[in-house]
Amino acid sequence: MDILPAIDLRGGKCVRLAQGDAARQTEYSDDPVSVACSFRDAGARWLHVVDLDGAFSGVRRHADTVRALIAATGLSVELGGGLRTLDDVQACLDAGVARVVLGTAAHEDPGFLREALARFGAAVAVGIDCREGRVALRGWVDQTDTRVVPFAQRLAAAGVATLIYTDIAGDGMLTGPECATLSALLAAVRTRVIASGGIASPAHLAALRSLAPRPPDGCIVGRALYTGALSLRDAFATAVAAHSSPSPPQGAPVSC
Repeated sequence: MDILPAIDLRGGKCVRLAQGDAARQTEYSDDPVSVACSFRDAGARWLHVVDLDGAFSGVRRHADTVRALIAATGLSVELGGGLRTLDDVQACLDAGVARVVLGTAAHEDPGFLREALARFGAAVAVGIDCREGRVALRGWVDQTDTRVVPFAQRLAAAGVATLIYTDIAGDGMLTGPECATLSALLAAVRTRVIASGGIASPAHLAALRSLAPRPPDGCIVGRALYTGALSLRDAFATAVAAHSSPSPPQGAPVSC
């Protein structure tokens, strides 16, 4: 199970939002490159980067910062937020982004998604942001009636290689993963699934590793790294131990 530390960019700073609420923002650093380098030094291979200004406005904002992150760290960057056109996707990949995450555009314009997949293949992931079992859009501001599992099945059938599942209620709350919908999604598709939302301890990671019928392929960790609730080195150690041993590495796993 890969661990992807998160960098959420707003106004040029590293921030975290509570449950995606723009009014409940905590600023952690005005130097995203330094934060990214610390993640690299702790053993990260990937960065999950979100352009929050782009997500809210529909226009990507942090192209220069993303290029600086890639140049300084050499890490693989997964980027989402405000990517609405094929030119947006192309520009990100040309800048060295390894994987783009489409959200609102993938939901509202299936034709756009088909074209993106035809041109860019596995470099295109789709984010499924979930509130009470339904998909939310535009930086989680707009709630739809689309159910998560059928949507995931349509995406898998369309050829999407990676799904990024986020539990909005848990995001930034350090309360642990919400496993019921995630388990149903993992059972419904064979596509690579990366989980996000609420992960804050080795026990939370062990719980994800123990999910039936299969664990997620990776998970995104954000606020816990910034508050010190979880160290990235401990996260990696837990993921490796859980992979190699049937016993939880630290404490009892959280029940999902």
